[in-house]
Amino acid sequence: MIFDKLNCNVIYNEMLKNHTTFRIGGKCIALIEPKCVDDIIETIKICKENNLKFFIIGNGSNLLVSDNGYNGVIIKLKKEFSKIEVCKNKIIAQSGAKLSEIFNASLNNSLSGFEFASGIPGTIGGAIYMNAGAYGSEMKDVVFGVEVLDIDNLKILKLSTEDLHFSYRKSVIQDKNFIVTKVIINLKNGDYKKIKELYEDLNERRNSKQPMEFGSAGSTFKRPDGYFAAKLIEDSGLKGFSVNDAQVSVKHAGFVINRKNASCKDVLDLVNHIKKTVFEKFKVNLELEVRILED
Repeated sequence: MIFDKLNCNVIYNEMLKNHTTFRIGGKCIALIEPKCVDDIIETIKICKENNLKFFIIGNGSNLLVSDNGYNGVIIKLKKEFSKIEVCKNKIIAQSGAKLSEIFNASLNNSLSGFEFASGIPGTIGGAIYMNAGAYGSEMKDVVFGVEVLDIDNLKILKLSTEDLHFSYRKSVIQDKNFIVTKVIINLKNGDYKKIKELYEDLNERRNSKQPMEFGSAGSTFKRPDGYFAAKLIEDSGLKGFSVNDAQVSVKHAGFVINRKNASCKDVLDLVNHIKKTVFEKFKVNLELEVRILED
């Protein structure tokens, strides 16, 4: 097998539903879990030499994968690529580090400012890619800089916060052939007790309002200007509406959930019905926040 020479975990013909929070998705040619930047570079070289497509994932928490899978290679930056260091008021993390783990590092060092991200079920690399946010804060508020791998020339570049051109659920990474490899987060010295209290409050609010017990990709739609997607969906009478096992959550209409065995087609059929219904009623176009991976 062409990836056997890599010094990292390789799984051939892996079902991608095992690697997304939606729990949906068919097979890929191979799933690679790099341990270092050199592993990523070697994987990309092999893909280029063999004319294989490749796609980067972290926790798979904002991703809907086709039922037919992905006719290419998945490079998964998560557990094996998740080192975290604390240096004074900065946290330096590899892009596979989970947001919850970075928050724990901030809490243990009494650093405040990352509480908003503590319950977002993703990695820091994915969070930078989409400028993830919650409770009025976003990644742009705490990021000091990042290192990226330029896929075209396989060189490492350093980008400042300004270079990233953050906006709502958007960063320059989406428009470039870059892979986030390292992130530097700038926080403030705080009080351990107050940081923990805020975390517990946000966690309680999240658990009470969001369908954490089901597979999902988080918020399904971006927030339209002047509106809230969840309210538009609920006011359209769609709360609880389902297509087979894909359902608009009865707990929070902004979430499409996988009740058990939903397919990608079920989710897309439901999404299209939601968009059509909301537009007919309110003349508002809903835009997907979830990324779709298909051939």
